[in-house]
Amino acid sequence: MEILKVVTPRGLELVGTIFGDTSNDTVVIMLTGICSNVFQNELLYKTGQLLSENGISCIIAHAHDSFSCFAYSDFSIGKQRHAGVFNDDFNMVYEDVETYVKYAKEEMGFKNIILAGHSLGSNKIIHYLGNTPDDYADYFIVSSPVDIMHWWNVMPNIDRCFEMAKSWVDEGRGDDILPFLFGGFSPMTANTVLAFYNADNLKNCPVLSGQGETKSLYNLKPNGAFIIGSKDSVTGDSPKKFIDTLNSWTRDPNHNLVIEVPGASHIFYGKHDVYANTVLDCIQNHFSLMSDAV
Repeated sequence: MEILKVVTPRGLELVGTIFGDTSNDTVVIMLTGICSNVFQNELLYKTGQLLSENGISCIIAHAHDSFSCFAYSDFSIGKQRHAGVFNDDFNMVYEDVETYVKYAKEEMGFKNIILAGHSLGSNKIIHYLGNTPDDYADYFIVSSPVDIMHWWNVMPNIDRCFEMAKSWVDEGRGDDILPFLFGGFSPMTANTVLAFYNADNLKNCPVLSGQGETKSLYNLKPNGAFIIGSKDSVTGDSPKKFIDTLNSWTRDPNHNLVIEVPGASHIFYGKHDVYANTVLDCIQNHFSLMSDAV
């Protein structure tokens, strides 16, 4: 595993990691979930390691919200700044994903690009793939996607955070970090809490809440795979029905894989090896089908 740095058009240096190298034809670019990064999420490390052992490079794409707090180089002003999920800008999701994709294709020279995501990272790649004019991605892997407005109803502290955030913004304290963790797991400023609530570009899996859009799913150009754990606590009473519904909103659902991993939670706790092997199986199945078609 090596550190990989890419710079967005707005001057933000994104710090990711890469398993494998450019001698491989194929790279998986995996967008992480909120507050999730390769240094503290074994799911990401296990996946990158297994793929590289099987001749597939893997970029763990840490975007703007992968760390609770991190320092970065802002090349537009030549200074160090601090950012992270506590002070996120959800309007920049498309640019963050595009930066990794174009870097892998144009700078690193990978022939085949598979765009993957876990949790909120899946919503990010749906947003990108459903709106990009480019055809860089050959395949997608969506795992544990989130119906954001339903998520707001099941996570702890959300109402408390939301009400305090609105009050603090009205008082001119929008840049202050709330005194308790958002959703029980992340520090956030008042402005970021409200931005999360209003992130319409990520409300692309509205299975349970009905609040959002499905156009991005329909506009997905490549075929791909949907992966869900049978005990995913943020997908309602039937995770399989949740993921089947998402697939039904794509343009060509019969050509996508839908996989339910028995006993797996939203973060695949205790089943990271199973997750990694499921991702590998999806990719190998894809290339097998491509070979048969030729």
